Amino acid sequence: MQRSIGVDVGLKRVGIAQSDLTGVLASPLGTFTYDDAIARIAGMCDAGVVQLVVVGWPLTLRGEEGDSVDMVRKFLARLEKVTGNVPIQTLDERFTSTIARQSIRDSGARRKKRRKKELIDSTAATILLQNYLDSK
Repeated sequence: MQRSIGVDVGLKRVGIAQSDLTGVLASPLGTFTYDDAIARIAGMCDAGVVQLVVVGWPLTLRGEEGDSVDMVRKFLARLEKVTGNVPIQTLDERFTSTIARQSIRDSGARRKKRRKKELIDSTAATILLQNYLDSK
């Protein structure tokens, strides 16, 4: 069985999440630099444990492509070179960071932990992937 990977591309970091082997539940893998994220995903694809990579697509509230689209396109170009035959799909990521912040707050995390961008990015990737899994 194989996993799906969720990717939230940010300005400085990339949050990554993975599904369980049944494809039902998403969980965070962590937050990485661009280079480390590419290497991590490439390694998983090379090992044959990934069936799909879902990358957040930054749309505005109106559903139009936002300013961050160019950044994600550049990341996708790099990612496509290392994933082999593993398909890559983009998915509307509107509100994932907002939902991530709220989820962290609701979990009872202290203020200092809630402000950690790394936690927000990996949680956003998890939410993105869970949205994909739930829509299947």
